[in-house]
Amino acid sequence: MSLPSPDPAFRWTVEPWGHALRCAPLGAMTQHLFTSKQLQLPDPEGWAAAVASVGGSPDQLRRVKQVHGNAVRILARGDASHAGEKPDGDAVVSNIAGLVLAVLVADCVPILVVDRVTGAAGAIHAGWRGTCARVGPAAVASMRRAFGTDPSDLVAAIGPSIGPDDYEVGEALVGAFQQAGHGAGDLARWFTRRDGRLRLDLWSANRDQLIDAGVRPGRVFTCGLSTLAHAEVFDSYRAAGDRAGRMTAVIAVPSTATNVMFGRTD
Repeated sequence: MSLPSPDPAFRWTVEPWGHALRCAPLGAMTQHLFTSKQLQLPDPEGWAAAVASVGGSPDQLRRVKQVHGNAVRILARGDASHAGEKPDGDAVVSNIAGLVLAVLVADCVPILVVDRVTGAAGAIHAGWRGTCARVGPAAVASMRRAFGTDPSDLVAAIGPSIGPDDYEVGEALVGAFQQAGHGAGDLARWFTRRDGRLRLDLWSANRDQLIDAGVRPGRVFTCGLSTLAHAEVFDSYRAAGDRAGRMTAVIAVPSTATNVMFGRTD
């Protein structure tokens, strides 16, 4: 299989089950990956394989029941945290070392974040509804409140999802974003018309929102690979409909020992 070339900040790795994408700046701080369609999900065996690839076990996996909104589930030290529980939400953040946080996607935007100073981490699912509802900034705000995260200390990686050249949408989405309070400047950047068709750039929208939430521009990395354009490599609902599989973005919350190494350097 020929693999498409991602942004230079990302690289393909070979896992026991197939190919995965990792972001080098994020990887300097914690184990994480974005799967390809070679991993069968949501099969339990697939989950076990994904978690093993970031050094974890199935009992360490924490997920949410994704509802296309902006609810963030917080797992903090001292709280009870049980494997198998899936509360409603589209982001999960934690500072419990050793947990593995994950979201499922098949065209929606997967975002992984880690705090360089505290070691807190998060996994975010942002479809158009979640993006409209600012799920990325909601996760950043939750990390600030729960863990004392300074947004400028976050590193974020945006994984494979439907790309700006492929995501054709209806006129109603412009109205939905307007009603959610997004300004004319944002709408002009995120929505474009070409050949009479309206398209939405979820990559730029989520990047812009993270930066507006305080993440430094140089610490937001986008892999730049479209699931629809590369449907032979990635699962895409637009390409396969109800037959589409799912991919995951997973991130391990760093250990306390690793946290000591972080600190501010700039």
